[in-house]
Amino acid sequence: MSPDWISGAAAMERLGVQPQTLYAYVSRGRVEARPDPDDPRRSLYRAADIAELTRRRVRGRKPSAVAEGAISWGEPVLASAITTLSGGRLWYRGRDAALLARTETLESVARLLRGGHGLALKGAERPAPPVLDSARARLFAALADRAAHEAPARGRAPLALAMDGVALMDLAADAVAGSRTIGPIHQRLATAWRVPAGKEDGLRQALVLLADHELNASTFAARVAASTGAGLAASALAGLCALSGPLHGGMAARVFNLLEESRRIGAAATVEGRLARGAPTPGFGHPLYPEGDPRAVVLLAASPPTGELLALQAAVESRTGERANIDFALVVLAETLGLPADAPFLLFAVARLAGWIAHAVEEGASGRLIRPRARYIGPPVGAAGG
Repeated sequence: MSPDWISGAAAMERLGVQPQTLYAYVSRGRVEARPDPDDPRRSLYRAADIAELTRRRVRGRKPSAVAEGAISWGEPVLASAITTLSGGRLWYRGRDAALLARTETLESVARLLRGGHGLALKGAERPAPPVLDSARARLFAALADRAAHEAPARGRAPLALAMDGVALMDLAADAVAGSRTIGPIHQRLATAWRVPAGKEDGLRQALVLLADHELNASTFAARVAASTGAGLAASALAGLCALSGPLHGGMAARVFNLLEESRRIGAAATVEGRLARGAPTPGFGHPLYPEGDPRAVVLLAASPPTGELLALQAAVESRTGERANIDFALVVLAETLGLPADAPFLLFAVARLAGWIAHAVEEGASGRLIRPRARYIGPPVGAAGG
């Protein structure tokens, strides 16, 4: 039996519950179950779900404990009709993102995320991108300049916000490409990066798969900004700042470092050394996809790893059991197509802009201000200074 799945008897023993309670957890979606391949009359239960329930029971259900646990991979904290993760799949407004990646463009998926009905809007006349040394700098500067001059989003008509969203997508594509161009965004980036003709479809799929990912760190940052009534560019800039961190959109840089280490000493030695040091293997595993990141599956099928990349993937997966995630797949795509070193981050940013815009519009329509409270752990209030 896989250690990821345990029997009903073991699950009930760990939880200290009766069968009917375990079945209730399954029906509510708190524990995933599947048929036992050795005995179809019985079920197996995901060990990680049982462990999480056990931790909550030990921690108790005080409101402060529940709220603190929700901050990091915990319970959902707000309602959204945009994106969800269910059954190991990613869904955009009820549609499987992996299936959308077969045929759709980022522009069409952006309309879907905004709740549009297929109407393609034309963006307004747009300025030339900033003249700066890097695509990343141009992207930050372009969004910052627009944010500094735009009107608040609060109270604006949905169509006006949708048109702003289209303009923002064009603005970001121009900034990354370094010039004002026309056509689908994936084709514009392919031209700027000199991707060989016929090879640009990997960019299209990557952009679709990265367009949104529920309430990740950058999207939450964008929603917090939007809850104040800030304009779409300001909300997107908040998201971009959060995305830039090495634990989010900057993860690809750490995957490149892993690849360089593998090239120096070999894939097996790299993985064994990291295991011995207790160091992570970036690009593999995902807390929300214990059975594997479906986005990586699609992208790696479109751009399969070869040579050193394939050896690294095999070494990590065989020794750790962790499967490749979207960050590894982006590095494979960049290496395969000869993209700039910063291309994984830039693809992430341009694509996720579609999600940030949709979430900003949805959050703004709620009329609430996101303002959590802090649990104070500092010196006693009123204590005399030293």
